[in-house]
Amino acid sequence: MTLPIVKRYLIALNRHKLVAIASFVTVLGISGVVAILPAPPKVYTAEGRLSYNRPIAPFSTTGEQIQTQGQQLSKEVLLNENVIKLVSEQVKIPPKTLVKKADVAPVMPKQDRAAGGGARQSNTPLFFQVTYIDDNPKLAETAVAALMQAMVEQSRLINTTRTRSIIEAINKALPPVQKQLREAEEKLEKYIRTEGPGIVAAQDGTLQSGIISAQQQQRQIQMTLGGIETQMRSLEQKLGLTPEEAYTSSALSADPIIASLRSQILQNETQLEILRRDLREEHPTIIDLRKKQQAYEQLLQQRASEVIGGNGVAAPLPAQIRQNSSLDPARQQLAANLVSLQTQRDTLRQQLVATIQAEKQLRQEYAVLPNKQLEQARLQQQLQIQQTLYGKMQAALADAKQANLETVTSLSIAQLPRVKDDSKPKLSMVIALGAGAGVGLLVAGGLIFFLSTLDGTLHTLEEVRTLLQQREVLVLGDLPWVNIFDPVTGENPILLQPDSIYAPFYERFRSNLRRSGDGTIKVVLFTSTEAGEGKTVSAYNLAIASALAGKRTLLIEGDLRSPSQSKLLKVAADPYISLEPLRYYGSSSEYIHLVPDIHNLYLIPSPGSQPQAAAILESSEMRRLLADVRGRFDLVVIDTPALSECNDALLLEPYSDGIILVTRPGYTQGNMLSEAIDQLTEAEVPLLGAIINGIEVPAALVAMSMGVASQISEAAETPAAEKVAESAPRASIKL
Repeated sequence: MTLPIVKRYLIALNRHKLVAIASFVTVLGISGVVAILPAPPKVYTAEGRLSYNRPIAPFSTTGEQIQTQGQQLSKEVLLNENVIKLVSEQVKIPPKTLVKKADVAPVMPKQDRAAGGGARQSNTPLFFQVTYIDDNPKLAETAVAALMQAMVEQSRLINTTRTRSIIEAINKALPPVQKQLREAEEKLEKYIRTEGPGIVAAQDGTLQSGIISAQQQQRQIQMTLGGIETQMRSLEQKLGLTPEEAYTSSALSADPIIASLRSQILQNETQLEILRRDLREEHPTIIDLRKKQQAYEQLLQQRASEVIGGNGVAAPLPAQIRQNSSLDPARQQLAANLVSLQTQRDTLRQQLVATIQAEKQLRQEYAVLPNKQLEQARLQQQLQIQQTLYGKMQAALADAKQANLETVTSLSIAQLPRVKDDSKPKLSMVIALGAGAGVGLLVAGGLIFFLSTLDGTLHTLEEVRTLLQQREVLVLGDLPWVNIFDPVTGENPILLQPDSIYAPFYERFRSNLRRSGDGTIKVVLFTSTEAGEGKTVSAYNLAIASALAGKRTLLIEGDLRSPSQSKLLKVAADPYISLEPLRYYGSSSEYIHLVPDIHNLYLIPSPGSQPQAAAILESSEMRRLLADVRGRFDLVVIDTPALSECNDALLLEPYSDGIILVTRPGYTQGNMLSEAIDQLTEAEVPLLGAIINGIEVPAALVAMSMGVASQISEAAETPAAEKVAESAPRASIKL
């Protein structure tokens, strides 16, 4: 069995054979032109080798790195603009010509092993192959020698340039580093000057001793304060005075003026008390004594203000002054002691506050000591980093200067130029044509295969079946293309004979259709994606197969955009029905015709091409017609136009039990078929299945068909048959 891809290729070859022949002839012609060309001119190739120098033992690290980098050259570096310009001036060859004809190829270790050079594993080339191609052998040799010498000098220049660039870079970066080193030193020195004593004091224990001493002083002061406050409370209880009152009373009692004024006031009060017993208050003596009393009290108040301070602003009343200034010597001594104790208490309290503040300050200094130590360590670390960096740069500068003295070229000439003749012999005519024929066949075959992939047509039965299976569409039957010889009409695709060799295919199709639906299928609608796929032939033959099976069958020509094919069934429709199609479909006595020679088969011919086909299909007459024939016939087959032409099939679908899609290898487009299936699925249109037309007929059936055709042909040669054939016009069938 032929593979589907082979079938597709053979079909594409048959369709595009002119393209294949043209491509083959073109390639063969090109090979012939190449064969008749004259022999190529003489060509000489000069070859030389450059190898890497063995690295010497350098005294500097930079020199070693430069030597390592010098062994990583490339073609672009060796054939740069400077080398080309120098060699061009020496050998008198234009730079463009030199670049075009010269080449440098690195020979890697693997290539060297293939030539027997050992098992060295490295990405560094073993040597560089320098070549120059020219028709003058001496010029080629001179050019290679000049190129190698220039490349050796270029390698030395590269190494020297690298060393000098390192020195320049270090000299440029050294001043900022030196400046940063000086700044780090100054920061550390300044920090030690300001914070160093505190850090040293914390480190040798001075801060801890100060804190402990302050705590001891606080305890001693607190104990002394406790004793003083006890004495003060005892004296306050004995005197009945506060320290402030004791101070006032002591000061007033010790002043002689206040004592004298108190005595005079007392005498004046005594006289007043004696005189008031005999005299009235308005008596001049009484008035005079009261005035003296007021004067004495005013003087007493002024003197008290002078003694106790306040300039008289807050001076006490005379009665209070007399009371406070009445202390005896013993009580005066106690009041003085109380005042002295208060002074000592205030002094000790101030000392306690000062000691607490000193301890707090010491504790704060001790608390921030770790931060100061960390800051000092950080500054020391920064200074050390700058010193290390500065030292490394100084060492690198000295190392680079030493490397500059050691710099040499990394390449040396390993092999002097050798010249060989690389002229190619003229190509033989036979070989050229043979090669051209082979290439032409490959090109033609590839072109045909490419064109076959671009073609969206489903050329083989397998391709159509695969697409339908992928879309989950039931295949109701594989139908051959009917080709029966009719002595009257010539070739006829209609099964007019019940014993036709094609009848079993349509009988199988009919039985599959009966089993495809859930219920009884009475009205089926035939359509296809485009014209030429055989939907009309399939509809006619299914109706004939159903009628031959004893089913009362009606065939409706639903294609109102094409002429009627009723002549195939020997049915002649009224030629005037195209003038009034609605009246035609409205009268059942006019539109239903019995097909002669086929029992149980009826036909409703189409009125022909109608300008308003959609309006007729949507009319009430058509709706009543389809409702009437559903009850009168066992099977109604409706033939409609292709979906690519119009939507007539979708207009008639609501009156049917489902749609049958007709496909045909070599005609059906894969994308159009997929789009049609998707459209019907999205619209929820019942799709009963699909049939595949034009399959290969078995050889036995072909032989039988040929035998039957020969018998009919012999019968057609009779005068009667010839007369019938001459009088009957040939039928044209729109598929």
